[in-house]
Amino acid sequence: MAAGAPQARPDFIVITGLSGSGKSQAVKVFEDLGYYTLDSLPPALMPSALEVCRGGGHRLVAFVTDTRSGELFAAAGGTLDALAADGHPAHVIFFDASDEVLLNRYSETRHRHPLSASGGVEPSIAVERGLLVDLRRRADRVVDTTHLSIRELRETLHSLYGSGPSALFVQVTSFGYKYGLPLAADLVFDVRFMENPFYLPALSSLSGSDPEVRDFVLGNPATGKFLGHVESFLRFALPRYDAERKARLGIAFGCTGGRHRSVAIGDEVARRIRAFWPGELEVLHRDRERMDVRA
Repeated sequence: MAAGAPQARPDFIVITGLSGSGKSQAVKVFEDLGYYTLDSLPPALMPSALEVCRGGGHRLVAFVTDTRSGELFAAAGGTLDALAADGHPAHVIFFDASDEVLLNRYSETRHRHPLSASGGVEPSIAVERGLLVDLRRRADRVVDTTHLSIRELRETLHSLYGSGPSALFVQVTSFGYKYGLPLAADLVFDVRFMENPFYLPALSSLSGSDPEVRDFVLGNPATGKFLGHVESFLRFALPRYDAERKARLGIAFGCTGGRHRSVAIGDEVARRIRAFWPGELEVLHRDRERMDVRA
């Protein structure tokens, strides 16, 4: 199957990854999506648990297995191999986050890290990363929650594992540099080189969502060339991001205040993406309603 093509959602999922990376939130989402879930399952019990679940009429099953199992977790790789050989390959989704974010989350919740290495949480995270190398390599999807809110994580998982096509979830965001970069953006394009509608009295009070501003921005020949380059790049890059198991891609367009140019460009790029990309796409105009600076 070609990268980026729609796929049937998996009926057997194994959720794993770093402690504090969002697995507990993910379980709630999978339950909403109709999966029967079991948390903190020792790997060796997965075959029998799957048999019992299927015997009980549960077609969609999601198990969480991670380092909370202690020494029992060492059997994870072998168990996944045995399940695949027996005709039950698992779709492995790996949750990750930066060390800094994981440390902050543990500091806020005051939870004890399951490994509790000498020296506190930071060395525990390092030890856990080492134990998870094989499962991360095996993963069908890697979800990095470093900059994701709970809402964004939920939207990403719904996109990937809901009843629709399974492909990389794309979020297009417009923003104003005045207010800082969007933290969850992977690709950022600066469109401040374009002529600014703010300086035209008839357009200043409008936004990039209004036809008059949209026509002004998109009618510039330089804008047309820019959009052609961006579309060509995304047609090339999106299937490759998907093939690398990335779950979510944030694409951001920024102008001065995030009200005119970036909004019009974001909407147009999203329209073009929808013409060739099978996965879910969301458009967010972060600063469109702000009126206090140049747009």
